[in-house]
Amino acid sequence: MNRRKWLKATSLLTGGLAFLPSKWNELSANPMPFAPYKKPISDFDLIENTQPTLKARLFANENPFGPSPKAKQAIIDSLGTSYQYPMRSMGELVNKIAGFEDLDKKMVMMGAGSSPILAAVAMYFAKPGGNVVSAFPTYEDLPGHMEEMKATWKKVPLTADFKMDLDAMEKAVDANTTLVYLCNPNNPTGTHVEGDKLKAFCERVSKKVPVFVDEAYMDYLPNPQVVSVIDCVKKGQNVIVARTFSKLYGFAGLRMGYGIMQPEMIQKLEPYYYGTWAISHSTLQAALVSYNDREFLDEALKKTLASRDYLYKVLKEEGYTYIPSSANFVMFPIKMKGERFAEEMMKRGVGLRHWEFNNQQWCRISIGRMDEMEAFAAAFREIS
Repeated sequence: MNRRKWLKATSLLTGGLAFLPSKWNELSANPMPFAPYKKPISDFDLIENTQPTLKARLFANENPFGPSPKAKQAIIDSLGTSYQYPMRSMGELVNKIAGFEDLDKKMVMMGAGSSPILAAVAMYFAKPGGNVVSAFPTYEDLPGHMEEMKATWKKVPLTADFKMDLDAMEKAVDANTTLVYLCNPNNPTGTHVEGDKLKAFCERVSKKVPVFVDEAYMDYLPNPQVVSVIDCVKKGQNVIVARTFSKLYGFAGLRMGYGIMQPEMIQKLEPYYYGTWAISHSTLQAALVSYNDREFLDEALKKTLASRDYLYKVLKEEGYTYIPSSANFVMFPIKMKGERFAEEMMKRGVGLRHWEFNNQQWCRISIGRMDEMEAFAAAFREIS
């Protein structure tokens, strides 16, 4: 994309195991998450009600251990040339991703996080009378945008163990379906579908309709390359994969992500897309030194898992169950109204999120540093 196209595109849009069996069986007996369901509070509304100083910021699924020291130094070193458009570093990062994944570089679409890619896909595939199929509850960004643009959102209940029901999703596809959306691992439940099963699903369904797989939390799995459906794209299937640096890489505030899809799909999305040239020169330099930095990523994952295990222990000690998580957050059923629970925790300096589905009040807590998890534990023990 040249600079004129970039300016045109930007102007378009900028003007995760142990349970108390009896209670758990009761919760999972009827996995219908529709009655009642309350749409979660938006990030912007949530932050307005947040104390300026928190003991524990556990509501946004961020990685509090990053970015890496190498990334921080790269940002500092990049400032002297930050007046330059970042074409060269953009190409270098595309080549690096394509080389690692064994892809044609024409299959890689860069973005300021994965959000611009989700938005472009939503705009392209939304149409009155059409529908998007997804699990429910799930990350609402893409299907929610399609619904706002007059498409129908076909919400398929999760299974009894709170995983995506691929068989039911496949059956929900009809002649008016324009897209199937999956978040794997799923947000807000933290569960994931294994690679072989999901790849078989993509192979079958993508012959009828494009399949979008949001892999934002893939790096928290012990075997991400086995579970990822990037192989489906390499085989020529009509599959779109979104990845982000916002989670394990610690780039949520730096904004860096990418999509992997057929080159023809990238061409179709370009009129709806601004994300490539919204990435700053400094962010690209940080991403170049961070991408697949196993030493840093493994250490961040190790600390995340230690904090998650601590959380599991606290919940069990207080008599609570939880959904085993494959991501950097955990969802567990609570014993009071979600609004009140969140308010009481906020009074004690702990920010978190609440949901209501499957006839149950839920809390989703992001995994933080150990001091943040200890602050959660202290506050939780006061009101649990």
